[in-house]
Amino acid sequence: MTIHLDYEATKELNIDYNALINKVVLGCLYYEDCPFEIEISILLTDDDEIKEINKQFRGIDKPTDVLSFPAIEYELAGDFSDLEEASGEYFNPETGELILGDIVISVDRAIAQAEEYGHSLSREIAFLTAHSMFHLMGYDHMSDDEGKVMGQKQEEVLNRLEIFR
Repeated sequence: MTIHLDYEATKELNIDYNALINKVVLGCLYYEDCPFEIEISILLTDDDEIKEINKQFRGIDKPTDVLSFPAIEYELAGDFSDLEEASGEYFNPETGELILGDIVISVDRAIAQAEEYGHSLSREIAFLTAHSMFHLMGYDHMSDDEGKVMGQKQEEVLNRLEIFR
């Protein structure tokens, strides 16, 4: 597994975010029974930068907590069975790893939301990571039913990892 993790936020985190993010990424992959080694890129940034990314890619001129950029179009969310046939398209030719996509997390939003929801910053970073991982595996929350499925998966992974509210 390769996680390209870049920290460009101005605020310092007093947690081991690298170990936490690795743990959550692995937890999500195990939960979905991903049969491949994977590659993802994760950027921890601030509100100003995520606002620019949000504006550029979604046309929304405001900061958000997390953005997900999946590299794969799934027929069915979480179904990896047909991906080997498209190996040239979804796999890194040098490593053979499945390229899931990119995640951008606002450290500013994570700090504010942890305080707002009354839980730890570690819990918030873990939640945002899990949320994005499920997006990278084809899940969404455009409808209430989709939101329930995705929310349940996120909570189950965090509970299995003993990352509680």
